[in-house]
Amino acid sequence: MSANPEWLARGTSEIFPDNPDDNLAKAIAEIDRPLRVKLGIDPTGSDLHLGHSIPFRKLRDFQDAGHTAVVIIGDFTAQIGDPTGKSDVRKQLTAEQVKENAQTYLEQLRPILDFDTPGRLEIRYNSEWLKDLDLAKTQELLATMTVQQMLAKEGFAKRYDSENPIYIHEFLYPLMQGYDSVMVEADVELGGTDQKFNVAVGRDLLRYFGKKPQFGLLLPILVGTDGKEKMSKSLNNYVGLKDNHHTMYQKLQNTLDTLLPDYFELLTKIDLGTLPENPREQQKLLAREIVTQFHGADAATDAEKAVQNVAAANIPEFSLVEIEFPSPLFYILGASGLCSSSGDGRRQIKGGAVRLDDERMTDINTKFESAEQLIDKVLRVGKKKFIRLIP
Repeated sequence: MSANPEWLARGTSEIFPDNPDDNLAKAIAEIDRPLRVKLGIDPTGSDLHLGHSIPFRKLRDFQDAGHTAVVIIGDFTAQIGDPTGKSDVRKQLTAEQVKENAQTYLEQLRPILDFDTPGRLEIRYNSEWLKDLDLAKTQELLATMTVQQMLAKEGFAKRYDSENPIYIHEFLYPLMQGYDSVMVEADVELGGTDQKFNVAVGRDLLRYFGKKPQFGLLLPILVGTDGKEKMSKSLNNYVGLKDNHHTMYQKLQNTLDTLLPDYFELLTKIDLGTLPENPREQQKLLAREIVTQFHGADAATDAEKAVQNVAAANIPEFSLVEIEFPSPLFYILGASGLCSSSGDGRRQIKGGAVRLDDERMTDINTKFESAEQLIDKVLRVGKKKFIRLIP
C-alpha cells in the first residue's frame, strides 16, 4: 500500500478501501487531474462549532494540494434529516429554514475553506437533482438496498430493537446522499466516523451507475470541552465558530489536559513535536491559534491580554466542591452568594445581568452537567459582583 502524505494522514481515522491496488494515496499520485472531494452538510441548525469544522479542515487540505472541494448543501435531504445517531425521527424543516441556515453555515466556513481560488470549490444544492426524481428513479434507488441492510445501520438497529418508530422516508436518506455522489462524480467523500454507512452507500451507488466507486475518508468526532461527550451545543460543551474572540479564547485556554493532544492534531496545523511541555502553555497556544484562525492575530492578542488582566485582579473564589451536579445556573448563583437566592438568580438571568466569562447567560434553564465545565471561569452579576469558580 502506498504511504499516505502527511497532510492526508493527520487526524484521519480511516480511509477505505486501502489495499495495494486500490488506495487513496496511489490515486492522488497517479490520477492526472484534480480529485473531486465531496463533503455533504445538512443545514438543520444555524450555528457551527469546532467539532463541525474538522471535515472542512481536511477538505481545505485537499484544496491546498490542488484538488476540488465539492460541498453539497443538503437543502433537500435536510428536510428529511439524517437519522444517524438519533433515537427518534428528526423534525422535518421547511425549505425556507434550510436556505437561511445554509447561508449562515457558509459564512461561518469562510475562515476555513478557500472560496477564492478558481477551480478549488464547488457549492452544489442537492435539490438540483433530488427534487425532480420521479417514482421510477426512486424505485430504482430503493431496489439497490435491502431492509436487512438498512437495519444493520446502527441507529436504525437500536430504534428497531427498542420499538421506536422508523419511518419509511428515513430509509431514503442514505440513498439520496449516496445519489449525491453519483451526480457530482465524487472521487472521495469525507465524513465523521459515524457516517461510514452513508459513505459506503455512495460507493455502492457509484458502482451501480457504472462509475468508479469513491474513496471514503473518515474523521474523528471531537469530544467537547467537558471531556466526556461529543461536542454539542445542547450539552453546552462547545466552542462556537460565531463565538466572539474573548469567549472563544476563554473556553479554549481552559481546555482539559486530556483533550489537548486531539485538539492540536484536529484543529491546528502546528507540528505536534514542537508543542511546549507545560500544559498551561499548551492551553494558551491552542487558544491563541484558534482565535487567530477565526478572528485574526490582533483579536487573539486582545483576548489574551484580557484574560491576563482578569487573572491579575483580586477576584474572590468560590469552590464548586459543595455543588451537586448536574446543577442549574440559578442554583449556583444563589449558593455562591452572587444572588440572594435561587429565585433571585432566575430573575438576574432573565434580566440579562449574568455573564459567564464574556458570554451573557439569558436562559433560566441553563444547566451544567459537571464542575469541569465551569472551573477557572469568572461568573458575574452586574458590573460589581463576580467570582472565579474553582474545584
